[in-house]
Amino acid sequence: MDSTVERRTELSQFLRSRRARLRPDDVGLVSYGTRRVPGLRREELAQLAGVSVEYYVRLEQGRNPHVSDVVLESVGRALRLDPAEQDHLRNLARPDRARPTARSRALPRTGAVRPGLRRLIDAQPGPAYLCGPRTEVVAWNARAAAVFGDFARLPDEQRNFAYLVFLDAAYRELFADSLRDKAEATVGFLRVSVGRHPDDPSLASLIGTLAMKSEEFGTLWARQDVHDKGPGRYTLKHPVVGPLALDFEILHLPDAEQVLVGYLPAPGTPAEENLALLASWTG
Repeated sequence: MDSTVERRTELSQFLRSRRARLRPDDVGLVSYGTRRVPGLRREELAQLAGVSVEYYVRLEQGRNPHVSDVVLESVGRALRLDPAEQDHLRNLARPDRARPTARSRALPRTGAVRPGLRRLIDAQPGPAYLCGPRTEVVAWNARAAAVFGDFARLPDEQRNFAYLVFLDAAYRELFADSLRDKAEATVGFLRVSVGRHPDDPSLASLIGTLAMKSEEFGTLWARQDVHDKGPGRYTLKHPVVGPLALDFEILHLPDAEQVLVGYLPAPGTPAEENLALLASWTG
């Protein structure tokens, strides 16, 4: 794979995938003629967005770098994009103006963690870790290591949640009951990062490695789904203490494009007792 992600190709594939998931009757249009592919035709989407077919074709092909925010918002409404998808469209269509802190440039390498942030992670009552925009694990506390494994023992290229989710058998077994959700969330988060940083060679290399080694990743990547990290719940199958139902919350750190993820036992489950047991063994 090339050391960068081709923005024009990404934009084209994203818009085509969003058209494909809508049918004419979903948006109040009458279907006509034989459809060779699912979803809306380009001319139907152009009609809904209030632009000419020629203009929309140029946009979808990445040949309109000066497209306005008004048009992008109209196209987003026509495609029924959610906020994360709309932001992704803007990043792809206008990388120079989409986000003041995220241009078409390579991401900086992960640096040292601020002492205050390090203390915050260590002070969390449950597992907590800091995740970078390439899904790299930047920092973690002892309970995170007890639950998810000792990240310190992993080579740098494997200390990465996308790598672990798709290529590490033990990690996949840990997420056995929530693996599909975790895989989809991971791919969606990588999509967000690619939209912001298509020129980052490390990010492109990670995606290329996953695409070559994991058929599951390739299938999910082709869907073009976009998800920023948000709160939720995973049910883990820990090899020592058994089931762990954990709720998690996300704190975004925009200055570093990192997220702090903290887990707590789900109410009414044995997870609290099991976590306490793990903590007693790890200190």
